[in-house]
Amino acid sequence: MPETTGSDALDLLDRSAVVAAARASGADAVHPGFGFLAENAAFAQDVIDAGIAWIGPPPSAIRAMGDKAEARRLAAQLGIATPIGYDEADQSDAALTSAAQRIGVPLLIKPAAGGGGKGMRTVRDLERLSAELAAARREALSAFGDDRLILERLLEGARHVEIQVFFDRHGNAVHLGERDCSLQRRHQKVLEEAGSPAVDAALRERMGAAALTLARAVGYESAGTCEFLLDERGTFTFLEMNTRLQVEHPVTELITGRDLVADQIRIAGGEPLGLTQPDIRYDGHAAEVRIYAEDAEHDFLPATGRLLRLGWPTGDGIRVDAGVAEGDDVGGRFDPMLAKVIAHGSDRTEALDRLTRALDDTVIVGLTTNLRFLRWLVREPVVRDGAARTDTLERIWPPDDWTRRASIPGAAWTTAARLLLGGRASTDGFRLNASPIIRLSAEDQTRTVRLTPGTASLRTMTAVVDQVAHVDVAGRSIAFRIAPPPDVDRAASAAAAAHGSGPVELVAPMPGQVLSIASAPGMTVEAGDTVVILEAMKMEHAVTAPRAGMVSDVDVREGDQVARGQRLAVVEPA
Repeated sequence: MPETTGSDALDLLDRSAVVAAARASGADAVHPGFGFLAENAAFAQDVIDAGIAWIGPPPSAIRAMGDKAEARRLAAQLGIATPIGYDEADQSDAALTSAAQRIGVPLLIKPAAGGGGKGMRTVRDLERLSAELAAARREALSAFGDDRLILERLLEGARHVEIQVFFDRHGNAVHLGERDCSLQRRHQKVLEEAGSPAVDAALRERMGAAALTLARAVGYESAGTCEFLLDERGTFTFLEMNTRLQVEHPVTELITGRDLVADQIRIAGGEPLGLTQPDIRYDGHAAEVRIYAEDAEHDFLPATGRLLRLGWPTGDGIRVDAGVAEGDDVGGRFDPMLAKVIAHGSDRTEALDRLTRALDDTVIVGLTTNLRFLRWLVREPVVRDGAARTDTLERIWPPDDWTRRASIPGAAWTTAARLLLGGRASTDGFRLNASPIIRLSAEDQTRTVRLTPGTASLRTMTAVVDQVAHVDVAGRSIAFRIAPPPDVDRAASAAAAAHGSGPVELVAPMPGQVLSIASAPGMTVEAGDTVVILEAMKMEHAVTAPRAGMVSDVDVREGDQVARGQRLAVVEPA
């Protein structure tokens, strides 16, 4: 979850700080959640050395499975298939390039020391390999403190199916069935469900047996998840093991009736598992979506801001796990996940119906999130039919008519105008014996709004802070501001840039930190060349030249913090 407090907040990536905080609070145990430290063997050992109980697998198991290269080799030794790839110790560019040429494209670059989709890169053109290797190393080092990489052939059109396992300290083990996590973007899961539409009882037992075999081989304890790719023939290949509780564990809890955190605590206390495989029963179906502070309609870029209005859904079969509250400030230091909305039903149709209603009842104002995108997603036929694959989202999003469907309705402009005028004439909007007029800007649009009697407004949640009106439009929080008067010079400059005859200003598409300057002033660039690289929430984003030209100005330096919309550089036409 993202941080929501000031600079005095505990840094959950600082091992020593977390252990010190646990000691100071008198804690007798530490549960690492599902953040980066949850799979950090050194952190687990630090906790144990401090005399505090560690709620999770032993450091040796975390180390063995947390190293994705070692885990691949172990799976091969156990006769469990893995994708064609490279997991050797030689990490030179020459060795990785040679391996990539042998494996072929499409190719996946993955950090050897961590999971969760961080630092993963898809390569479809080997000419991009060098740049992608450098970016993957930087992200891996930032997120996991280790820049080693592995390469795998990208298996397109497969499902992502994972198996939940549980071990105690006495050799007892069970699996709790599968979760289908095929709906992803940039290797980050978006919607998860239990069970999978593609897994029957026989396949479940085969995959469960493979997961238990892998975990048992490293002396596993507590909860863990083995992730696989599943093809149309029912053939599965091992990807990795997450040596922690998964973000999506609630869907397993809802269909099995188990409290996985309570089970972890019991096992950490030395208790036996207390159940065998025949004791595991599955009740209905469950589905979960992740609500992120990110703009799905602008390439899923991270977003920051204050949660001015917040309303979570309730009802039969609905569960919300949230890490934020109304009034919280969401910054850009950590993961952008705000909450999970989960629905349980007697079957898959009921679960998805309940999830759809729950998302329609969710209200988030003041911060851009992926809520409107999720409302669209759960209604899509490919989702309702259970036909999603790992590449589905990149094929169907955004739909061809999204620009029309996502346009700001006139009633939203009117609502914002009324809010900003405060129900009375202002120095900007007052005209003698005439309807008030106000000029507003929102989402790169500007409009003059006249408030005539009877003009329709939206019946929706709103908030006004610092002369900004935040209006909920079908699940998207849109910020309306009073626009400056028309500026002839600005309009002429924008028109020239649009027609390719003038300079183009490159602005930050998100708040973040300048990681590097790829193109210095005076350098010639082609369309698509990287000019500045930003980092936010442990992810990189390249700001590229929209057309060929020369970089005339760079306004930032490495390490600078920038705001969304801040000018970074200027590219003059060729």
